Amino acid sequence: MSEVTKIFGANVFNETVMKSRLPKETFKLVQRAIHNNKRLDSATAAVVANAMKDWAIEKGATHYTHWFQPMTGITAEKHDSFITPAADGKVIMEFSGKELIQGETDASSFPSGGLRATFEARGYTAWDPTSFAFIKEGVLCIPTAFCSYGGEALDKKTPLLRSMEAINKQALRVLRLFGNEEVTAVKTTVGPEQEYFLVDRDIYLKRKDLIYTGRTLFGAMPPKGQELDDHYFGTIKTRVKAFMTEVDTELWKLGVVSKTEHNEAAPAQHELAPVFATTNIAVDHNQLTMELLQRIAKKHGLICLLHEKPFDGVNGSGKHNNWSISTNTGVNLLNPGETPYENAQFLLFLCAVIKAVDEYQDLLRISVASAANDHRLGALEAPPAIVSMFLGDELSEILEAIEKDEPYGAKEKELLKVGVHVLPKFPKDTTDRNRTAPFAFTGNKFEFRMLGSSDSVAEPNVVLNTAAAEALRQFADELETAENFEEALHDLIQRTVREHKKIIFNGNCYDEAWVGEAEKRGLLNLKTTPDALSHLLDKKNIELYATHKIYTEAELKSRLEILLENYCKIVNIEALTMVDMMRKDILPAVSEYISTLSNGLLARSEFDFGKFTSFEKETATVLSALSESAYQKLKKLEKLTAEAAKCENSAEKAAIYKDKVIVMMEELRADADRMETLTAADYWPFPTYGELLFGVR
Repeated sequence: MSEVTKIFGANVFNETVMKSRLPKETFKLVQRAIHNNKRLDSATAAVVANAMKDWAIEKGATHYTHWFQPMTGITAEKHDSFITPAADGKVIMEFSGKELIQGETDASSFPSGGLRATFEARGYTAWDPTSFAFIKEGVLCIPTAFCSYGGEALDKKTPLLRSMEAINKQALRVLRLFGNEEVTAVKTTVGPEQEYFLVDRDIYLKRKDLIYTGRTLFGAMPPKGQELDDHYFGTIKTRVKAFMTEVDTELWKLGVVSKTEHNEAAPAQHELAPVFATTNIAVDHNQLTMELLQRIAKKHGLICLLHEKPFDGVNGSGKHNNWSISTNTGVNLLNPGETPYENAQFLLFLCAVIKAVDEYQDLLRISVASAANDHRLGALEAPPAIVSMFLGDELSEILEAIEKDEPYGAKEKELLKVGVHVLPKFPKDTTDRNRTAPFAFTGNKFEFRMLGSSDSVAEPNVVLNTAAAEALRQFADELETAENFEEALHDLIQRTVREHKKIIFNGNCYDEAWVGEAEKRGLLNLKTTPDALSHLLDKKNIELYATHKIYTEAELKSRLEILLENYCKIVNIEALTMVDMMRKDILPAVSEYISTLSNGLLARSEFDFGKFTSFEKETATVLSALSESAYQKLKKLEKLTAEAAKCENSAEKAAIYKDKVIVMMEELRADADRMETLTAADYWPFPTYGELLFGVR
């Protein structure tokens, strides 16, 4: 047995551990909960809790925590020890079923968007038995959902679990129409690829912008960036490889199937990709991945930057959300298959996704919206802010043939009828990958490429699950009452293609012409977070979430408030950091260098240089003008930031930051970056892009 197989899942209370430690009947009930979404009773939970406690103590754990995912975007935990006082003055180690199932924490200090007042502090965490407990840093971590005293969702996991139930319910209805009685549960699966940057810790600590905001607010490009493409898939540096090896080891211990690692396109940029998992588990695993990347980097004298755009002028970082739908019998419902039965079923599920993406393109854009991701989307590294689907030529031609009731290809002599001649043997990969597409079909799954690198993958999958569930619900409603199932199925697929084909685009999404074409098609181009968020409370979106019991209208409004507030806070912190760096560091440094240049000119004034312009004179003149320009913009930025901070309406405040503050920040940066190129290295107060991007040896 290899070392990897020995350590894999060593710190996870998984099914193998449960099978060896739980009574047979208890284990069966737990399996039923995991695979068929069945609730566990309190008596069963008590047995599980005792076995879990014994296992954790044997592993060296002394505490447990309900590990949850509040609206902060990161995880939260409160540690409680297993010890309970005994009558003889000693302690015993206890952990009850009640403590496993439910915990209580202070809900008032987490973002709630107005759902909870400060004095309404009580919040509850509820065990998610479908995601295995694990040991991290000597603490038993129990994945949980987090809700308020009144039952409102205060986290990212609760809506995700609700959305998984929704698509399970509607997908089962559709499968029953095809005569499938064997399947008892349908789950979505996700494999989130994670991009990140590594920089030297000592260099990082000299940059206030990186420390406070996670990105460089100033910085001129060095002579070399990513032009040569020599970093992409290049040999991994020894120091970075040691870091990656430790990350893999720790992830494997936690049951995360870390599969692929490589250098990405930009200098100092890398990627880690896992094997897919059930969606809520994949979300948990990705949160653990981000945490471990940052923690382990420090042990190697590095800093892991998860910001979407830490460096201007080179690629930013995203997350590719590989999403699919599978049954508990092992069938991927987005796999075209080789038989007429499978083909028809595949086409119906495919059309459900097409309809979902088209009708809820605004929600998909909202699900990836953040101040950080606004810097990345639309650049030549990430999909544009326009949501579209890539299906590839062959699948698109098949749908077109169905739409027009025409033969498909030279081989097909009869009109296409669903379930008869469609996709007799459709290869898994029939077309090139489209790296510019926001939402691309890649054989048996869809790759949603718009996610930001630092964000939780929960919300995009809430949208995908819910929107697909709604399309499947409408399909089931129509087909369940059809007199002739096959004819109704054909007509439904044909109509869906006709009504929603505008979302399908197989071309270059970076092409400027696509913006105009997308507008003609009626697709949304929501370039910024405030633009996107203005659609969250559209009537159709409120109705979607209410129909499938994902969010109440109050919960949806609270999330809008949280997202707007977060956007404003991030931009405000960046603006204040810019002001601080400019006033305390950049302008004084440039002023000192101008003085040095001027003193040199005065010392040589006795010489006659005639008409020749000296280096000192020209440089000092340009720097003086830039310094004055930067100072005036600095004062405007201070004024605009103060104006925005005083605004009490969240939407109006976000608009001020978007339209005024960020614009002035960009103008101020332009002056500062120009000054950096003219100021002697000994005078410039911060490590440069060259040092940051190429500083890891």
